[in-house]
Amino acid sequence: MNFSRKLLAPAAAMAVLAAAWSPAVHAEDYPNRPVRIVIPFAPGGSNDIVGRLIGEELAKRLGQPFIVDNRGGAGGTIGTDLVAKSRPDGYTLLLISTPHTANATLYKKLPYDPNKDFAPIARMATAPLLISVYPGLPVKTLSELIAYAKANPGKLNYVSSGVGSSQHLVSELFQIRAGISMTHVPYKGAGAALADVAAGHAQVSVGTVLQALPHVKANRLRPLAVSGPQRQAVLPDVPTVDEAGLSGYDGDNWWGLLAPAGTPQAIVDKLSKTVADILAEPEMRRRLEAESATVAYLAPEPFGKFLASETIKWAELIKRLGIQAD
Repeated sequence: MNFSRKLLAPAAAMAVLAAAWSPAVHAEDYPNRPVRIVIPFAPGGSNDIVGRLIGEELAKRLGQPFIVDNRGGAGGTIGTDLVAKSRPDGYTLLLISTPHTANATLYKKLPYDPNKDFAPIARMATAPLLISVYPGLPVKTLSELIAYAKANPGKLNYVSSGVGSSQHLVSELFQIRAGISMTHVPYKGAGAALADVAAGHAQVSVGTVLQALPHVKANRLRPLAVSGPQRQAVLPDVPTVDEAGLSGYDGDNWWGLLAPAGTPQAIVDKLSKTVADILAEPEMRRRLEAESATVAYLAPEPFGKFLASETIKWAELIKRLGIQAD
């Protein structure tokens, strides 16, 4: 009898310990300490803006600080690797955007597996692109730009924030869809690139509405069309790319949240549902719209499928063009 008790005591203790560490128990009291949101880019950009907006609201609803940690460098791969190697307990999250799916092909060797090392939580929002030109260029519509580029192959310069950047990729995708050829002029940042288009040193920009808007308002850039299914409230007179006569162009930026692979599904689901509730609030929609972004929530499973399709889309383009990041 005593022998049986000695055998049962450790087994009972293990059962209690297992129950205490079960995903359901963790999700119930999660979070009980601060959570870190790693943003793999420098402060001040759109990733930073969206990450901080979501972090503030998650903190309000879940009762713990959600602290933004900017870990920029190497096209977002440094911060991404940090999260990939973090403990899968829900206390280290990653905010991603378009470069996450492009980097899978841009870099010959990544220190992490973008498909296997992460658990999708939610896609949160998308943002359209603005195709704009130097005002001195003799074109006033997208169709006129395409016609001009076809008549002058290689003579128009388009700018980007660097080789392999999302701005570079969406610009190349635009050329393919439009059947035109322009010359790429890479810069070290979007700000310098747009400034040179505004000054007439280059002629074409395909980038975010948010970045181009100050130049548009100052009449230093001429807006021709926005990507996405609808016009933008900040530029109501600018047609969509489809309205302007070019169908099939889909280069919108987007933002989402990931956790390290192995994070308990109950925690992933709790975070995803909380994000969905936040995005359903009119005030959050208004704040995102002020940044030229639109709520576009996807739950974990459809977000995972979206990431897979994006990875394929950019892989095909990158391989076709032979682009390789340093």
